[in-house]
Amino acid sequence: MEFKTKEEQVADFLREGIIAGRIARGARLKQQEIADQLGTSITPVREALKLLEAEGYVTGDSYKGAVVAPFDIEASSEVLNLRILLETQLVKGAVEHASAADIAELKVLAGEFANAFTAGDNEAARAANYRFHHRMFAIAQQPQTLHFVQILWARYPFDLINRLKGRVSRAAEEHDDMLGAMIASDAAAAMLATRQHIEAGWLELRDSVAKVK
Repeated sequence: MEFKTKEEQVADFLREGIIAGRIARGARLKQQEIADQLGTSITPVREALKLLEAEGYVTGDSYKGAVVAPFDIEASSEVLNLRILLETQLVKGAVEHASAADIAELKVLAGEFANAFTAGDNEAARAANYRFHHRMFAIAQQPQTLHFVQILWARYPFDLINRLKGRVSRAAEEHDDMLGAMIASDAAAAMLATRQHIEAGWLELRDSVAKVK
């Protein structure tokens, strides 16, 4: 398991909440409320908000109050290509470094995602989705690449994609493809499955937006 400081734990909690849609875009993040919720002091919360502001998850003054940043759908296609480039490399690294314990942990996380979907708890499913991807990419032992990916995630409409009808179910199947390739130590298949997973969500959102227009 990777070691995380209190600041990193708070930041990861907030990233997960934003990506899962539990914390709405435009919502104001109050330091004391977050500190009370996590049972910590104000200091790591304040530092976590500074980090998230630098990454693009929040805007505003972290001392006076931070607000969850909106996303620009016009910029999302560029982010899509960058995600594919970096995340496929992280999956390749994960295949090369994964231990039996890592695989077992990913199976548990994939199971949490599927179980949340089966239970009809889409918010929990979106949170589990974040944990699955983050843990898989952390296994690659490429912290700088993962850092850039987290910055890209701040600019990507996960909350909208995962609300599309049937998307969570399809994502669970795509996770199985990624995990199956990792278990088989097939880096090329894992990279392809990751690319297809990223593209599938984006194409479904694009088609959904086009129908509305």
